[in-house]
Amino acid sequence: MAPSVRLIPGKEKRVKSRHPWIYRSDIAEADASCRPGDVVSIYSHRGRFLAKALYNPDSQISLRIMSYRDEPIDHDLIFRRVHDAIEYRRTFADLKSCRLIFAESDRLPALIVDSFQDVLVLQCLSLGMEQFKKDVVDALVEEMHPKGIWERNDVPVRRLEGLEMTTGLLYGSVPDQVKITENGVQFWVDVKEGQKTGFFLDQKENRAAIAPFVKDQKVLDCFTHTGSFALHAAHYGAKSVTGIDISDSACTFAEKNAILNGFQDLVHFVTANAFDYLGEASRTGEQFDVIILDPPAFTKTRAAVESASRGYKEINLRAMKMIRPGGYLITCSCSQHILPELFRKIVLDAAEDAHVFLRQVEFRTQGKDHPILPSSPETQYLKCGIYQVFPI
Repeated sequence: MAPSVRLIPGKEKRVKSRHPWIYRSDIAEADASCRPGDVVSIYSHRGRFLAKALYNPDSQISLRIMSYRDEPIDHDLIFRRVHDAIEYRRTFADLKSCRLIFAESDRLPALIVDSFQDVLVLQCLSLGMEQFKKDVVDALVEEMHPKGIWERNDVPVRRLEGLEMTTGLLYGSVPDQVKITENGVQFWVDVKEGQKTGFFLDQKENRAAIAPFVKDQKVLDCFTHTGSFALHAAHYGAKSVTGIDISDSACTFAEKNAILNGFQDLVHFVTANAFDYLGEASRTGEQFDVIILDPPAFTKTRAAVESASRGYKEINLRAMKMIRPGGYLITCSCSQHILPELFRKIVLDAAEDAHVFLRQVEFRTQGKDHPILPSSPETQYLKCGIYQVFPI
């Protein structure tokens, strides 16, 4: 019988709403036998069974729900969950460039698995799921038959779970870089040293969505990282593309990707702070037909939402001032705590200050391989607005 925890009166509502997290402050008591990383049964204060979860009293998120049924959380369940996650993606995705497992959205809390050609990259961000890592690897091998699986657990959040930061080989063999194709564009992916798992797959569908707006246009891609939006713009027929990133190494890698696609004469990368670049270019009167903003998260906490909002407003305001009449702004935010309605308001406030009129073409989110749980707003973190910009 699994050890158990009881919740404070009223806190069972969170479980009933199917939110997958229970916070440490919601727990009334835990059995003396409960150990960090254990599978535990959750009960209401009246003793009614609610769910099975992974337990870590040292984490603010102390309970990560695995099942709302009183069933074994074991090797067989892990295999079923991995199979279900991959089978879902087989219905629509290219499994050679795809997020195979998206944590709570696939009922495998704090577990991320990305697929790059014949290599899988895994992140395990909770102590409880770490106990099942071998089962996860075995299930991935059975489902995907990869050449190799690489661990990218060099993430500071693991320390909050009492885990070490680590990277390394989990299965087979893995090269330093892997070549993938996304929407017909080729990219080198640095699976061992690149940001997060090496490539941002969540924007895949949004990068395809820019096709109608960039053909024969002069395009600026800010925060280009390794050139993903910039090279898509070139692929879809832009007449010129400039990519901006503050990281010189990112720009060098982006240039390598441009050469891979034969775009080295069409796409140019500049190492610069995007805020500074937009400010200076605006002062010189330079204009673009399309500007793409895909910055890193400006906040990772609720406490910093106000300052992050100012940053998003400023970068959007500067971009709007540089878009020719009737041109397009493609603006994104991956900050989880900047909710979609707040992001829309930030963009609208920027338009007011920039003295422009916006027409919304689309308002998008992350790709279908990053599914959203309606019960968990945290799973919808990516916003991507496509707006046509007119002077007032």
